[in-house]
Amino acid sequence: EVYAVDYQASLNLLNAGSQPSVEARHFILLSAFCCRNPILKLQQAKLEFEKKLAEQSDMTYSIIRPTAFFKSVSGQYDSILAGNSYVLFGDGAVTQCNPISEEELAIYMCDSSLEEYREQRWGKILNVGGPDEPLSNKMLGEMMFKAINKPAKFVYVPTEIFDISISMIEFIAKTWPSQKWEDVLETSKIGKYYAVEDMLTTKDEEKFGSISMMDHFEKIAREGQDPFTPVRATAIIAKTLEALPVVSVSVPLGLGLLSKPNLLENVMGSSPLDNVPILVAALNDNNIIS
Repeated sequence: EVYAVDYQASLNLLNAGSQPSVEARHFILLSAFCCRNPILKLQQAKLEFEKKLAEQSDMTYSIIRPTAFFKSVSGQYDSILAGNSYVLFGDGAVTQCNPISEEELAIYMCDSSLEEYREQRWGKILNVGGPDEPLSNKMLGEMMFKAINKPAKFVYVPTEIFDISISMIEFIAKTWPSQKWEDVLETSKIGKYYAVEDMLTTKDEEKFGSISMMDHFEKIAREGQDPFTPVRATAIIAKTLEALPVVSVSVPLGLGLLSKPNLLENVMGSSPLDNVPILVAALNDNNIIS
């Protein structure tokens, strides 16, 4: 599926924009910051299209790689609101990030098509994050608790929990090969990747906007979560870890994934688009594909 969307669908749009009846002048590609370390299939598919886009000469382009969306680091909000602990991987400082708000990312993308940004943004790969200084996962948790006016409480999970579960899934995927198990294995690798990799821009020119992470947490404390926020399985993990050793989480997690291959995908909320029709792309009056 990742190649069907991140490569082929994007290529179809590029080809459509090149048609004489369209003659699009500029292609804005929403890629991902994580493509700098392409371990996952979704990243490899994105990179393959980035290369295709850079090789063509029918139109100018901008490749935009945001660090993360606010809602992608808000998945534990409902869990802590219900009284559960915030789950941290490692010591809570394994990764750092500076997510960007969706509305300010949209502004950045639209601005990138303008002639005035030709020198800075055309024909380039643009990493972009929000205005915050580096935020660890523990800092995100503390901000979340502050927004709902509750004392912070945490449980710590070693990152090795992913290796245990992945090993179990990998064993069955190799023993009984099928696309189903390959998908489960890849999804579990996605879970580990985002638990151990930084999503952080540090250069001033790679930061954009004024809406901070704390602004977002205070907003959802007032108004509630975006319905498409990925929901994590952290409530179950938090309750289990408070009562039992970490092995009690890693073994059932692996076994659960073996017996219910769609479990991790549902938990990760990897595709909120499954339930809603969306317009993948549109040509505006200036013939800009976005």
